Amino acid sequence: MSDADRIKGYANGLFEIARGEGDLPRIESELHQVAQVFDGSEELRNTLSDPALPADRKRGIINELLGGRASDVTVAAVDLIVGAGRAKDLSAITDEFLSVAASSRSREVAEVRSAVELDADTVRRLETSLARATGKAVEVRVIVDPSILGGIVARVGDTVIDGSVRRRLDSLRQAISA
Repeated sequence: MSDADRIKGYANGLFEIARGEGDLPRIESELHQVAQVFDGSEELRNTLSDPALPADRKRGIINELLGGRASDVTVAAVDLIVGAGRAKDLSAITDEFLSVAASSRSREVAEVRSAVELDADTVRRLETSLARATGKAVEVRVIVDPSILGGIVARVGDTVIDGSVRRRLDSLRQAISA
Protein backbone atom coordinates (compact mmCIF):
# COMPACT_ATOMS: atom_id res chain seq x y z
CA MET A 1 0.00 0.00 0.00
CA SER A 2 1.39 3.41 -0.97
CA ASP A 3 1.71 6.33 1.43
CA ALA A 4 -0.99 8.19 -0.54
CA ASP A 5 -3.38 5.25 -0.08
CA ARG A 6 -2.60 5.10 3.64
CA ILE A 7 -3.17 8.83 4.03
CA LYS A 8 -6.52 8.55 2.23
CA GLY A 9 -7.44 5.55 4.36
CA TYR A 10 -6.75 7.40 7.61
CA ALA A 11 -8.58 10.50 6.35
CA ASN A 12 -11.64 8.54 5.24
CA GLY A 13 -11.73 6.62 8.52
CA LEU A 14 -11.45 9.82 10.56
CA PHE A 15 -14.19 11.40 8.46
CA GLU A 16 -16.57 8.49 9.10
CA ILE A 17 -15.86 8.59 12.84
CA ALA A 18 -16.28 12.39 13.05
CA ARG A 19 -19.49 12.28 11.04
CA GLY A 20 -20.76 9.36 13.11
CA GLU A 21 -20.07 11.28 16.31
CA GLY A 22 -22.05 14.22 14.91
CA ASP A 23 -19.20 16.61 15.65
CA LEU A 24 -17.62 17.05 12.21
CA PRO A 25 -17.19 20.87 12.22
CA ARG A 26 -15.48 20.85 15.62
CA ILE A 27 -13.15 17.99 14.70
CA GLU A 28 -12.30 19.66 11.38
CA SER A 29 -11.34 22.85 13.19
CA GLU A 30 -9.37 21.06 15.91
CA LEU A 31 -7.41 18.84 13.51
CA HIS A 32 -6.62 21.87 11.36
CA GLN A 33 -5.25 23.69 14.43
CA VAL A 34 -3.28 20.62 15.55
CA ALA A 35 -1.72 20.30 12.09
CA GLN A 36 -0.72 23.98 12.15
CA VAL A 37 0.96 23.59 15.53
CA PHE A 38 2.64 20.39 14.36
CA ASP A 39 3.91 22.04 11.16
CA GLY A 40 5.15 25.04 13.11
CA SER A 41 7.20 23.08 15.63
CA GLU A 42 10.15 21.08 14.39
CA GLU A 43 10.79 19.89 17.95
CA LEU A 44 7.25 18.52 18.28
CA ARG A 45 7.42 16.84 14.85
CA ASN A 46 10.76 15.23 15.66
CA THR A 47 9.62 14.11 19.11
CA LEU A 48 6.35 12.53 17.99
CA SER A 49 8.05 10.95 14.94
CA ASP A 50 10.90 9.47 16.99
CA PRO A 51 10.57 5.66 16.85
CA ALA A 52 12.80 5.34 19.94
CA LEU A 53 10.40 7.33 22.13
CA PRO A 54 7.95 5.00 23.92
CA ALA A 55 4.29 5.18 22.88
CA ASP A 56 3.26 6.04 26.45
CA ARG A 57 5.52 9.12 26.41
CA LYS A 58 4.07 10.23 23.05
CA ARG A 59 0.55 9.70 24.40
CA GLY A 60 1.47 11.83 27.41
CA ILE A 61 2.68 14.65 25.14
CA ILE A 62 -0.53 14.49 23.11
CA ASN A 63 -2.67 14.56 26.25
CA GLU A 64 -0.63 17.41 27.67
CA LEU A 65 -1.11 19.46 24.49
CA LEU A 66 -4.73 18.57 23.70
CA GLY A 67 -6.33 17.15 26.84
CA GLY A 68 -9.25 19.34 27.92
CA ARG A 69 -8.77 21.62 24.90
CA ALA A 70 -9.93 19.28 22.15
CA SER A 71 -12.69 16.73 21.78
CA ASP A 72 -12.04 13.14 22.78
CA VAL A 73 -12.35 12.16 19.10
CA THR A 74 -9.61 14.61 18.07
CA VAL A 75 -7.30 13.47 20.86
CA ALA A 76 -7.93 9.83 19.98
CA ALA A 77 -7.34 10.52 16.26
CA VAL A 78 -3.99 12.22 16.89
CA ASP A 79 -3.04 9.46 19.32
CA LEU A 80 -3.95 6.80 16.73
CA ILE A 81 -1.92 8.47 13.97
CA VAL A 82 1.13 9.02 16.18
CA GLY A 83 0.82 5.59 17.82
CA ALA A 84 0.75 3.94 14.39
CA GLY A 85 4.07 5.58 13.54
CA ARG A 86 2.46 7.99 11.05
CA ALA A 87 3.23 11.27 12.86
CA LYS A 88 5.15 12.49 9.81
CA ASP A 89 1.89 12.17 7.85
CA LEU A 90 -0.30 14.05 10.36
CA SER A 91 -0.57 17.19 8.22
CA ALA A 92 -1.19 15.25 5.01
CA ILE A 93 -3.85 13.14 6.73
CA THR A 94 -5.47 16.31 8.09
CA ASP A 95 -5.42 17.97 4.65
CA GLU A 96 -7.05 14.92 3.09
CA PHE A 97 -9.58 14.71 5.93
CA LEU A 98 -10.53 18.36 5.42
CA SER A 99 -10.85 17.74 1.70
CA VAL A 100 -13.11 14.71 2.24
CA ALA A 101 -15.27 16.69 4.69
CA ALA A 102 -15.57 19.66 2.32
CA SER A 103 -16.35 17.32 -0.57
CA SER A 104 -19.18 15.79 1.47
CA ARG A 105 -20.73 19.27 1.39
CA SER A 106 -19.96 19.68 -2.36
CA ARG A 107 -17.21 22.18 -1.59
CA GLU A 108 -13.44 22.39 -1.95
CA VAL A 109 -10.90 23.47 0.63
CA ALA A 110 -9.20 26.77 -0.06
CA GLU A 111 -5.96 26.92 1.90
CA VAL A 112 -5.18 30.55 2.64
CA ARG A 113 -1.80 31.50 4.08
CA SER A 114 -1.63 34.84 5.83
CA ALA A 115 0.92 36.54 8.05
CA VAL A 116 -1.79 37.18 10.65
CA GLU A 117 -5.00 35.53 11.83
CA LEU A 118 -8.02 36.62 9.79
CA ASP A 119 -11.36 37.63 11.31
CA ALA A 120 -14.60 35.84 10.36
CA ASP A 121 -15.79 38.65 8.06
CA THR A 122 -12.53 38.58 6.09
CA VAL A 123 -12.75 34.80 5.77
CA ARG A 124 -16.32 35.07 4.43
CA ARG A 125 -15.26 37.70 1.88
CA LEU A 126 -12.34 35.51 0.83
CA GLU A 127 -14.68 32.55 0.34
CA THR A 128 -16.88 34.65 -1.92
CA SER A 129 -13.93 36.05 -3.90
CA LEU A 130 -12.20 32.68 -4.29
CA ALA A 131 -15.45 31.02 -5.35
CA ARG A 132 -15.91 33.69 -8.00
CA ALA A 133 -12.26 33.45 -9.14
CA THR A 134 -12.17 29.64 -9.33
CA GLY A 135 -15.78 28.83 -10.17
CA LYS A 136 -15.87 26.42 -7.23
CA ALA A 137 -17.71 26.52 -3.91
CA VAL A 138 -14.97 26.79 -1.29
CA GLU A 139 -14.33 26.56 2.44
CA VAL A 140 -11.40 28.69 3.57
CA ARG A 141 -8.87 27.23 6.01
CA VAL A 142 -6.45 29.88 7.22
CA ILE A 143 -2.86 29.03 8.00
CA VAL A 144 -0.88 31.72 9.78
CA ASP A 145 2.52 31.91 8.08
CA PRO A 146 4.72 34.87 9.11
CA SER A 147 7.00 34.28 6.09
CA ILE A 148 4.20 35.72 3.90
CA LEU A 149 5.02 39.16 5.44
CA GLY A 150 1.63 40.57 4.33
CA GLY A 151 -1.20 39.80 1.94
CA ILE A 152 -2.25 36.21 1.31
CA VAL A 153 -1.48 33.13 -0.74
CA ALA A 154 -4.54 31.04 -1.59
CA ARG A 155 -4.59 27.52 -3.02
CA VAL A 156 -7.75 25.85 -4.29
CA GLY A 157 -6.87 22.48 -5.78
CA ASP A 158 -4.16 23.19 -8.36
CA THR A 159 -4.94 26.91 -8.58
CA VAL A 160 -2.64 29.23 -6.61
CA ILE A 161 -3.34 32.92 -6.18
CA ASP A 162 -0.32 34.70 -4.71
CA GLY A 163 -1.09 38.16 -3.41
CA SER A 164 1.69 38.15 -0.84
CA VAL A 165 4.08 40.98 -0.09
CA ARG A 166 6.87 38.42 -0.29
CA ARG A 167 6.03 37.61 -3.94
CA ARG A 168 5.83 41.30 -4.78
CA LEU A 169 9.22 41.93 -3.18
CA ASP A 170 10.73 38.95 -5.04
CA SER A 171 9.30 40.27 -8.33
CA LEU A 172 10.69 43.71 -7.61
CA ARG A 173 14.14 42.24 -6.84
CA GLN A 174 14.10 40.35 -10.14
CA ALA A 175 13.04 43.42 -12.08
CA ILE A 176 15.81 45.53 -10.49
CA SER A 177 18.51 42.90 -11.08
CA ALA A 178 17.50 42.31 -14.72
